[in-house]
Amino acid sequence: MAKPTGRTRFLGSFVDVLPEPTLPEVAFAGRSNVGKSSAINALIGASVARVAKTPGRTQALNLFVVDEAWIAVDLPGYGYAKVSKDMREGWKGLIEGYLGTRPTLRLVVCLVDPRVPPQEMDTGLLHGLANAGIPTLVVATKIDAFSRTRRADALRTLAAAHRIDPSTLIGFSAHEGIGKDEVMKAIRAAVK
Repeated sequence: MAKPTGRTRFLGSFVDVLPEPTLPEVAFAGRSNVGKSSAINALIGASVARVAKTPGRTQALNLFVVDEAWIAVDLPGYGYAKVSKDMREGWKGLIEGYLGTRPTLRLVVCLVDPRVPPQEMDTGLLHGLANAGIPTLVVATKIDAFSRTRRADALRTLAAAHRIDPSTLIGFSAHEGIGKDEVMKAIRAAVK
């Protein structure tokens, strides 16, 4: 499969009924403020996912068709977003419903922030995906915050804290392009 050309179209925002599955899907999951929208934009080569200064702006499943070959699914962020408990519970149900029922889901790219202590919600998501047999790639965003010599240590620490295989963790920076090729290679392999 070719590298994304930036030919991306917005399919829609959905909170209940999703369109019929037609193409392989790659979902992007992560806590609010982890850099999910920036990562999606950097990976698909188009500014389609809304990057906001305030966490918690993605409140539905946003679907983007990439090169008419696969669909990027921007899931609502979870975590400390300043929204009501009812809304957070609604997002949780939306995310779990999507992950548990979508036949065209090929990969979940789980974004974590190596600059903050490992979060229980991230570990819970990773282990839930593993238990459900859903292929997962863990991407440590904002890795450029570490010096080159400290990046490997930060990734090893993160992998140990989440009890995951370090080989399934990729350091990534949307701004510097670090890890972009590795993440896209995993996505291409999943959607072929």
